[in-house]
Amino acid sequence: MARIPYPDPADLTPGAAETLAKLPPLNVFRMMGHAGDMVTGFARFGNHLLGRTRLDPVLREIAIVRVGILSGARYEVQQHEEICRKLGMADALIAAIGEGPEAQAFDPLHRMVMAFTDDVVHNVRASDATYAPLAALLSVQEMQELVISIGFYMMVSRFLETFDVDLESAPAENALSLPGMTQG
Repeated sequence: MARIPYPDPADLTPGAAETLAKLPPLNVFRMMGHAGDMVTGFARFGNHLLGRTRLDPVLREIAIVRVGILSGARYEVQQHEEICRKLGMADALIAAIGEGPEAQAFDPLHRMVMAFTDDVVHNVRASDATYAPLAALLSVQEMQELVISIGFYMMVSRFLETFDVDLESAPAENALSLPGMTQG
């Protein structure tokens, strides 16, 4: 059960109400309604990370699910495992994210992303041992997108866990995209 009640739609700022009307009815967004217009920036940034970066979506989702697992954020893991499935990732690959970087289901690049994600989450600054091999395969832009995605989803996981955001009882229609949030 959520630590605080979800906001009453009548109490939302006009900007938050407008943004929430465009988003899937997910509890993470509903809870963020308390933050007023901040929900707009949050949704835009999340939308950008999920749909407007060069980083391969499978690598991004491996990192995001791993962040959720390392953060103990069930909500985050559940939402992004569903995104993994929509990307066509095999159940064995999704399950391996919980096992760690040495899981047999991973190819060498997946292992590097997992080790790098673990390093950033645990140590803030990635070591040369996890950074250099990955940087040899990804562009600077992709490396930066990966670090920013890890950091964003660390923040999201902490938000979800601090406020005990409830898991949805059923997947929301279009819950895995943020339609209408591409405005400048």
